[in-house]
Amino acid sequence: MVLAPNDGLPVTENSIEAQPKTFMGRVQSQWKKFEKQLVAYNLEARGIERVQPDERHDLRSLGYTQVAILWFSINLAANNITLGMLGPAVFGLGFLDSSLCAVFGMLVGCVPVAYMATFGPRSGNRTMIIARYIMGWWPSKLVVLLNIIVLLGYALLDCVVAGQILSAVSGNSMSVVVGIVIVAIITWGITTFGYQVFHYYERYAWLPQLIVLSMLAGVAGPNFNISSKSHGDSATLAGNRLSFFGLNLAAAITYSGGAADYFVYYPENTPRWQIFSVTMIGLSTSFTFAFLVGIGLASGMVVNTQWEEAYGISQGALIAEAFKPLGSFGSFCGVVVALGLVANLIPPTYSSGIDAQILGRWASAVPRVIWNTIGVVIYTVCALAGRAHLAEIFTNFLALMGYWVSIWMAITIEEHFIFRRKSGFNWAIWNEQKKLPLGIAALIAFLIGWVGAILSMAQVWYIGPIAKLVGDYGADMGNYVGFAWAGLVFPVLRMWELKRFGR
Repeated sequence: MVLAPNDGLPVTENSIEAQPKTFMGRVQSQWKKFEKQLVAYNLEARGIERVQPDERHDLRSLGYTQVAILWFSINLAANNITLGMLGPAVFGLGFLDSSLCAVFGMLVGCVPVAYMATFGPRSGNRTMIIARYIMGWWPSKLVVLLNIIVLLGYALLDCVVAGQILSAVSGNSMSVVVGIVIVAIITWGITTFGYQVFHYYERYAWLPQLIVLSMLAGVAGPNFNISSKSHGDSATLAGNRLSFFGLNLAAAITYSGGAADYFVYYPENTPRWQIFSVTMIGLSTSFTFAFLVGIGLASGMVVNTQWEEAYGISQGALIAEAFKPLGSFGSFCGVVVALGLVANLIPPTYSSGIDAQILGRWASAVPRVIWNTIGVVIYTVCALAGRAHLAEIFTNFLALMGYWVSIWMAITIEEHFIFRRKSGFNWAIWNEQKKLPLGIAALIAFLIGWVGAILSMAQVWYIGPIAKLVGDYGADMGNYVGFAWAGLVFPVLRMWELKRFGR
């Protein structure tokens, strides 16, 4: 299946000649020529413009397989292994408790991602463009900004994990800084050329990861402490379970902000249930494998002092240490695992470049490639600054960023199934402000949901009054309460908005 069209803004020689002979005119002229070269080589120059139904591709036998492979390839990465480690290492949960919280939390978080992925073929619009139909023209920019922060934050985490592993397998002769820069440059090269290269890379990136991670599970598995028990009294244990469940839910649900981006070239009549099903399969299988390996490694630290010492250096060092029995081949496997994080870096990098164009008409005039480059620079610099604090970033950033997605999903689902159940969406008006909802109801519900999330959050730097009611360390319930509060008030507010303004 061909994955990307010869798309982009139509450019003619006359339009190039017509550019004024000012400095900006010459820059624009040169850029149009560059875009034309991208199109000539079947590479993507398109930004946020809707992919029209007649621009879509034939969905051949590989089409649905590609969806599952894409998600499997993205998620079968070391960052999810390090996330799994937090169950035993940070929350004091045993192997069974950690595994159940990780897998079921992830499954709950995957459902909204699979749901949003179905909008890609149906609408031809990017995910944050679809947010305009839910939040309105101006309020949706808040969602876009939050999504960009999430995307760049995830990319930061990937870079740090990759840098840690490369440094560890080199015997610390290579600094974490060099490793971070290497994976960032590779990611920039792939995402700059857009949809086609992105999809082809993900189609094959999963195989070496599956091989080396299976070897990791095989060589390290005998040291997994699968009989380990959770620590704390019943209330504290309940709080830690809720927090770790929510952390894994957040890790999955944050893909919702870009899920439609990757399937906008699929035919408009692609069955929703098939996109939903294969997305769930790809996400859940890769998440589960990575989480269980990470939980096993962390549980084994109780009986393996070398693993405990390695974890004291970094989570990446623990992965490298677990490969040690394989000798120099184990070091090679560690390098493969580190470079495998590129597959996880590509989607947030690609989507952040598109989302930046939605911030305003001025932003849409800046090509996706430029925004893509700016995003890479930002998360690389942040990764260099935060490379020594991966666990803190994971436990604080991930859960916090999951709040807004949960709140937004409550509003999106209700708008779709209650207020658009019969009328549907007119996807052609994606860029017509006056025909889109005002977004008053959605914005108020969004803010109310945030109030609930803040009152129920449990982070190192703040524990909300509702969260404090559970255990010694509180229970992070921000995702659940934020979703519930927004879901309760939005229908009433939306009915008022429709009655008052008719939009």
